[in-house]
Parts: sequence; structure tokens; C-alpha cells
Amino acid sequence: MKTEFGKLPDGRTADLYTVRNAAGAEMKVTNYGGIITALKMPDRTGRMADIVLGYDTLERYLKDTPYFGAIIGRYGNRIANGRFDLNGKTYTLAKNNGVNNLHGGEVGFDKVLWGAAPFQDETGTGIVFSYLSKDGEEGFPGNLNCRVVYTLGEDNSVRFDYEATTDQPTVCNLTQHSYFNLAGHDNGDILQHQIQINAEKFTPVNENQIPTGEIRSVEGTPFDFRKMTTIGARIDADNQQLKYGSGYDHNWVFEGGAKEDLKLAAVAYDPSSGRLMETWTTEPGMQFYCGNFLDGSLVGKGGVKYQRRSGFCLETQHFPDSPNQPGFPSPFLQPGEVYKSTTLYKFRVK
Repeated sequence: MKTEFGKLPDGRTADLYTVRNAAGAEMKVTNYGGIITALKMPDRTGRMADIVLGYDTLERYLKDTPYFGAIIGRYGNRIANGRFDLNGKTYTLAKNNGVNNLHGGEVGFDKVLWGAAPFQDETGTGIVFSYLSKDGEEGFPGNLNCRVVYTLGEDNSVRFDYEATTDQPTVCNLTQHSYFNLAGHDNGDILQHQIQINAEKFTPVNENQIPTGEIRSVEGTPFDFRKMTTIGARIDADNQQLKYGSGYDHNWVFEGGAKEDLKLAAVAYDPSSGRLMETWTTEPGMQFYCGNFLDGSLVGKGGVKYQRRSGFCLETQHFPDSPNQPGFPSPFLQPGEVYKSTTLYKFRVK
């Protein structure tokens, strides 16, 4: 079902698409930024709740949003000092996060109007989003032709399939920035949620939240989530890395397996509702962010004030600052190559 969501400042219309499965799960998504505005999943009693943070109106997304629910690009996460070198040329980007470029710059993929085509097939119901990021947009080289498919499965899964091609060498790192609260978006903080992250290493950062280049073991640190652990148990521990991120806002590193194979990256669980969320991805890394910079100033759906740590993000990705870190997985895309990435969120109860 398609309805009008609102008007952009230039007069164009943003649409809102509602897709449901036979089990009653529901996803609402707008072609402005590919934003998931609502995602309803059942708890252990079958009661539905909206488990993503967001707004009721387009106007609020246009005014002030920390990337709630959006497609992120052309480069997800931070690029140090808003610059990188490619084939002997330095490309200068916006510094929209202190001294860094964050999530594509001033007008990233979260703030553009995507082409949208609804579909229904044997895999589920969803939307095919398309966007041409023109050469020089936000300082990035090459015309980048992007296609992102959102699919709500009959098994209460949400799948994201990303594809991109370019006509010049460029960088590409696409992800999805939904903030989850498995108890319901209006249900306080996520510190009692539990999470397991199937990673033995993470990338420590400096005071500007840029990776140092080291890939460090999680052993003996507050970053060891190899066993199911309550999110709030160590989030305020006396640890320099946690101080730099005001809590968890770091990239975990996944080892092994072919790039095209989905691997189980993380499992999140809310004991109060019984909702459980598995994250599967083809990506080599994942940013686990706990809404540390939410402060109650943003009024979301139904008048809810989103306080600190009222949602968590699992942003599957290439590592932050990879264009400047030769030891990290390469984010460079060449003409003739196809950027491909898949992430799958599976929801169930226990």
C-alpha cells in the first residue's frame, strides 16, 4: 500500500509504503532516504509492537534525525579528516562529524529521494529502491548507480540486498541505520537487552572515533560479547575505548568464510518481551552503537522522547575509515565491478 508521506522543500512528494506478511508483521518505509519508519513484530504472547525508533511525519525527518531507519551511503561510518586518496588524487569531503566525514556527508543517501518499486514474490513482499549518485556528489568520484531491495519475509525476516556500479574508481560502503528497541520503541532504554556478537576482534579508535589501524582481541575487555551478555553490564566500565565512544560505538570484525556467504554476526534478545533478533551478513564488519548520543531532545512517534540509549544499531559494513587504512578490507569499487552486499535480520520469540 502506498500513501503520500509529505512534501520535500523542492515540492517533490515522498511516499510511504506499508508491507505486511501473513503472520501480521508490518514494515513501513518511505522512499525519502529508504527510511524504515515502523517495524511491527510479535512478542511471546503474539502482541505486536513497533520496534524501531522514528517519527510520525516527514517534516521531522527533514528537520532533525540521527539517521533513524535510513539507507546510509555513499560511505557508511567515518572517514578521517574528510579526505582520502585514490589513484594519486586527493578527494575532499564534508566534515560533518567534528573533523570527520560521517555517513556520506551533508546530504548522504539518507536525505535523497529514491526511486521505488513495490514487489511481491516467493521470497516475500518489499520495495526495490534505486538512486543515481552523480559524479562529484558530496565530493565522491564517479556516477554510482545504486539498487537496494528491502524484503519482508513470511518468516518475519527483513532482508537488505545492496548493489552498485560505477563509471570511475570510487569508494562504496552501504548500510542500514535502524535503531532497535525489541521491547518497543516507546519502552525506555535497551540496557537490559542481551546481545551476542560472534567476533573475536574489534577495531579500537582514537579520540575522534577513527580506527587506529589496530585489530584488537576482545578477550578480557568490555567488548567481548562472544557469549550472550546484558548490554548495560559493562557499557560504563572504566575503559578508554568506551570513553571515546560514550559507550559502545565500535566496529566488530568477522573472520573467515566467502564474502558472498551470509554469516551469523549477532543475536539480540529482550527478556521482557521474548523478541529475539538475529543479524546475518556478508559484510566483514559491524558497528554496534547504543544510542549514546540520544538525549531526550528528539520527540519521536506518539510523542515519545528518545532518551539516551533507547535504541541500538547493528550497522553491517566495511570498516570505518577503510579508504585511509590499507590494512582494512578494501572499500574501492572499479568500473566493471559490482558492489554486492546482503544483510538479514531474522525475528522470532523465545
